[in-house]
Amino acid sequence: MLVVAALLSACGTEKISVPKTDPSVYAGAVIFSQRCAGCHTLSYAGTHGSASNVRSRLITNGPNFNVRCERPITRVLYAIENGGFSGAIMPQNIVVGQDAQNVAKFVATYAGRQAAKTPGALSCEQIPIGSLPSAAAAAAAAASPPSASATTSTTSSSSSSAANQTAKKLAAKKKS
Repeated sequence: MLVVAALLSACGTEKISVPKTDPSVYAGAVIFSQRCAGCHTLSYAGTHGSASNVRSRLITNGPNFNVRCERPITRVLYAIENGGFSGAIMPQNIVVGQDAQNVAKFVATYAGRQAAKTPGALSCEQIPIGSLPSAAAAAAAAASPPSASATTSTTSSSSSSAANQTAKKLAAKKKS
């Protein structure tokens, strides 16, 4: 009985554990906690949305960022803008503007810190976070539609299989 009471009293007590010394990262943690907690786990934001058992997971359970490295920061921003990498469940632009940049910076900084160490492989903390595009570059990119080559080069590292599937679909359409 005592164990159940202790577990119940612990529910919802985890808090954001990011120092306030970098206001944009802390703001990103707060927004992540508010907007992403239902689907993603990241202990630094006090969230537990990922399934702990793959057999009992729901379709809305997103990646566990405690163990999944998400770098560089532009990759995280891409996922925020495009509804993840599959585009199937996560809403596109769940946060936008400066809020999206703050969340991207937070996730890129804190994701993967609890991943198991693999001999010979870089840990997430050893991979550069990168930097966000300047406001002028982001505005220019938003004002003009990306060319096919720019889209391919931007997404090739994270979704080469998606590009292959698209190419196969186009080839199938041409045959019919």
